[in-house]
Amino acid sequence: MHLVRYADRQAGEVRVGLLGDDGELRAVPDVRRVADLLTLSRSAFDAALEQTDRRSVSVRGGDVVLLPPIDGRTELWAAGVTYHRSREARVEESTERSVYEKVYDADRPELFFKAPAWRVVTDREPIAVRDDSPLNVPEPELAAVANSAGELVGYLVANDVSSRSIEGENPLYLPQAKMYAGSAALSVGIRPAAELPDAAALPIEMTVTRNDRTVFEGRTSTAELRRPPAELLEHLYHAQRFPEGAVLCTGTGIVPALDVTLAAGDLVRITIDGVGELANPVVEGAAAMDWLIAAADNPLARPGAAT
Repeated sequence: MHLVRYADRQAGEVRVGLLGDDGELRAVPDVRRVADLLTLSRSAFDAALEQTDRRSVSVRGGDVVLLPPIDGRTELWAAGVTYHRSREARVEESTERSVYEKVYDADRPELFFKAPAWRVVTDREPIAVRDDSPLNVPEPELAAVANSAGELVGYLVANDVSSRSIEGENPLYLPQAKMYAGSAALSVGIRPAAELPDAAALPIEMTVTRNDRTVFEGRTSTAELRRPPAELLEHLYHAQRFPEGAVLCTGTGIVPALDVTLAAGDLVRITIDGVGELANPVVEGAAAMDWLIAAADNPLARPGAAT
């Protein structure tokens, strides 16, 4: 099952529910935000989901719009250079190669802010590439969901869309390469950690198609992670509090060659065994993502709400 947020068209409300592998959706009683569940301890979080699965009434699937799985003050962060392939790619593209060589082996990981909850897109919604960057790539990642105490409570599929040309020009340009409208995508549902007790060797696959033709495909496994999610979360939570939890993208092990770049009209598909799938069409430029502003207060303004 997956923990999801959804807009109920008939009630005009945003709710939280459990989406079963059979497609059945059950509302979590008395909960309107995923952020509220992330204030609970791991044991209380698991108990709330278990109770919902047993007694909640099913929701009619045609009356709902699935939304990004985080809300409130929950933040999206990311880790970099956690796979050897990522280290190689950063060294290849950068004018400051030693920075990436050092951080891969260092005690302290590279962590950076990615997006507030309202800027995150989900499955079937567009991701974007910057119109001032000639080299842009998707970065498929396992994302760890943590509660306010930093306990790992679930997993998501993430796409940390990035400008390789901007980051490669100067590492100090990292925020511009990583944080812009349409650069952060998460799968619709959180797979509870209780249902996936071992995430140490999960296959990850990504394909990029253009005009129904595959222009890139890659595979890796979380077994190649240099640092496990729990270690990354420990560093993230060391010097600041997340009262409504955080989601941390754990880095990518799939990086296309320098002659591969995303273009408007492409479709990026990412799957992580046991966690889920994420598929997003590609658009270009900030204006193409202006709908996020209205959707922050009106979930029915999202592209998927029209279908």
